[in-house]
Amino acid sequence: MTRHGRNCTAGAVYTYHEKKRDARDSGFGTEQLRLGKDSFRDFDCCCLTLQPCRNPVVTPEGYLFDKEALLEYILTKKGEINKQMRAYERQLKKDENELAELAAAEQQMKVEKFVKAESDITSTPSSSRSSDFDISSPGSTNSGMSNNMSKGHGKKLPSFWIPQLTPQAKATKVEKPDKTVYCPMSGKPLRVKDLIEVKFTLVKDPTDKSSLITKKNRYMCAVTHDILGNSVPTAVIRTTGHVVTLECVEKLIKKDWLHPLTGDKLKEKDIIVLQRGGTGFATTNNQLEAKHYRPVMQA
Repeated sequence: MTRHGRNCTAGAVYTYHEKKRDARDSGFGTEQLRLGKDSFRDFDCCCLTLQPCRNPVVTPEGYLFDKEALLEYILTKKGEINKQMRAYERQLKKDENELAELAAAEQQMKVEKFVKAESDITSTPSSSRSSDFDISSPGSTNSGMSNNMSKGHGKKLPSFWIPQLTPQAKATKVEKPDKTVYCPMSGKPLRVKDLIEVKFTLVKDPTDKSSLITKKNRYMCAVTHDILGNSVPTAVIRTTGHVVTLECVEKLIKKDWLHPLTGDKLKEKDIIVLQRGGTGFATTNNQLEAKHYRPVMQA
């Protein structure tokens, strides 16, 4: 192979690398990309801000949030719900007014019909009525107008393009909003009283003088002092908020169900498995592929 073999265009085989490169540069077709570790948050980062938590709290489903960011999210969602609720109440009031107007119009129609029926009753003899000029007779010049009036076409507009007859789009019906605030990660109801404050145990390394954010190993298990990371399954003890490894839970806590640090009695529901960070391996993360849908060329 010559020095310029990588750029050779005289090959008889269209390689997989050339095919992927041409498909990427063409701007057509679905583009797929495998996500790496840098595309996922770390285990101690907030699910909203994607930054290390200053006041970490965890939901019963094991999702970690910064308390300030989560409270701001809840307030924003409640403001949106209140806005939708006011729009829904305005719609109900409008519907009530329309029903009241329809009822009043129907009542007025009944009154007018009754008055008209009463005015048609006369006490004059039939002979005098027959001698009067009959506008509905075929020979009368007003017969066409009289027939139209008698058939009830007097109040109808003659042309369909008159503005009063043009169809109008109905306003979109506002559904009653759900007042429940849901977790952005799990989709389950989110309540402030269900949040548990998390207590991370800092790694004590006198030789490392760097800041907490720049440290590679920031936290450790509160019991075994094992370094915590994205590849280490961890859990939060609900009663105290301490973070321990699942290995500690299986080998120490589940033997007698006692808190290793305080000695308090624990239950199965007191162990909250913390959602792990991204490692780039399929055994930890099941969504490692991203797709970008682009236009497709049709033959």
